[in-house]
Amino acid sequence: MQPDYARCYRTLWDRHWWWRSREAYLLGWIKRLHSRSPRERILDVGCGDGLFFEQLERFGAVDGLEPDASLVNDPRWRSRIRVGSLDHRFQGASDYDLLLMLDVLEHIGDDGEALRAARSALRPGGHLVLTVPALSWLWSQHDVANEHYRRYDPGGLRTVLAASGFEVETVRFFFFWTVAPLLARRWLAPAKPGGGDGTADYAVPVPPAPLNGALTLLSLGEHALGRIVRWPLGTSLLAIARRPIDAD
Repeated sequence: MQPDYARCYRTLWDRHWWWRSREAYLLGWIKRLHSRSPRERILDVGCGDGLFFEQLERFGAVDGLEPDASLVNDPRWRSRIRVGSLDHRFQGASDYDLLLMLDVLEHIGDDGEALRAARSALRPGGHLVLTVPALSWLWSQHDVANEHYRRYDPGGLRTVLAASGFEVETVRFFFFWTVAPLLARRWLAPAKPGGGDGTADYAVPVPPAPLNGALTLLSLGEHALGRIVRWPLGTSLLAIARRPIDAD
């Protein structure tokens, strides 16, 4: 990810309709998991400077893992965030009840290695909550600017999770309404995986307040309905998977 773009993540998380509505959607799923079994220890992978920590603390003690040291600035959370990557060097010790990878896996070349490391960090019976960008035919300049390796389809995501030792509980689309706008973006700003021009000054602006508020409400409404009705498509995928109880 471009450094200038990464440094905007705090503003985007706090204000942009996509991040605001995604957070609410994820909290709903985390509450469901917490009601089944308390999430006493939580690891947020790719946490920035603890963007989600304040909300996650409602459920349990939160630690973070962030590969970019320049993003770890918030003094409230700095001591809880380990700088490093989720790969074979990560020393998991079955410590966590819940592990989050929120739009992280697509940035990792060897997604299987990362998922195996995630599994090692979870206690038997612990859960992984994962979001990724969906549908390879939506690949655009946005993916290149974000240094994505791939977008996922449901079958491919299930396969890599199962191959990494997880029991997959659900994989489902969300952000259904954004498929058409992102398809238009794909036509207007096409790009090929692994490269492309025009990304050096790429930015995602926060829309004007009235539009930002309307898109937030639209997305929240869709997400609420999507907990009941499975959307046939979406620009994002949610996966919830469990480390088996009898895991080594």
